[in-house]
Amino acid sequence: MEDLLVLARGCLEAVQPADKVARTLRVASLCARGGCTPPATDAPATGLLPGRPQRPALVHHTCLVRRKLGTPEGRAAFLHALAHIEFNAINLAWDAVCRFRGLPGRFYLDWSHVAGEEALHFDMLCTRLHALGYAYGDFPAHDGLWEMAEKTAHDALVRMALVPRVLEARGLDVTPGMIARLKQAGDEDSASLLERILADEIGHVKIGSYWFRYLCWLRALDPAQTFQRLWREYRLGPVRKPLNTAARRQAGFDAAEIFMLETSDGEGL
Repeated sequence: MEDLLVLARGCLEAVQPADKVARTLRVASLCARGGCTPPATDAPATGLLPGRPQRPALVHHTCLVRRKLGTPEGRAAFLHALAHIEFNAINLAWDAVCRFRGLPGRFYLDWSHVAGEEALHFDMLCTRLHALGYAYGDFPAHDGLWEMAEKTAHDALVRMALVPRVLEARGLDVTPGMIARLKQAGDEDSASLLERILADEIGHVKIGSYWFRYLCWLRALDPAQTFQRLWREYRLGPVRKPLNTAARRQAGFDAAEIFMLETSDGEGL
């Protein structure tokens, strides 16, 4: 049996994407076969920093140029943005394993599984980018996903509420439209890749929903009220519509939460 905390930290701190992917897939497979022991210490982790390559250059999201999916370069830029999200998602999953202590063993195995799927997504997107004549790092990117990781580093409940159930859940809403636009542009290969990613991401958000509700139960908090409070506290802004209500139901949003999201005004929840 290997120490998951040691292995997860090695994955988190790996700098080169190929190394991070290889390490992540190995550890996720080991966890799935029961070959890792969950963290045994309750001591908080310190000095957790994700390894990342020098490229892509990180800029503010307002500095990114929007490109049309009707051009090969536009599709490559779009896929590059998704690849960057998946790269950050690998780090986010391992950060959750390393950072949050005293939770059931299933928590650590769940996020190890998520890390493995995010690594597969990243690898598939890089392969598709290569087929289009590009590579990860060829376009600038923003760091919004990891910025939220830093803002939620103090509390597993806040992390589960705001990363899987807000940032990643937004992907459930917008991806079907992106798939349709890629098909309209004649890029069936990229569209099929997004269909695979969407199916997996429903599961990732569902895992976030499960642990959010578990932590609310542990602290005697109402999940819907807590979700709404955190949305306002972190000033997350308006809810983008339309919602993919079918995917959100699969991902653990109940009827009350979906109603709350659908009826929110322009100021947010």
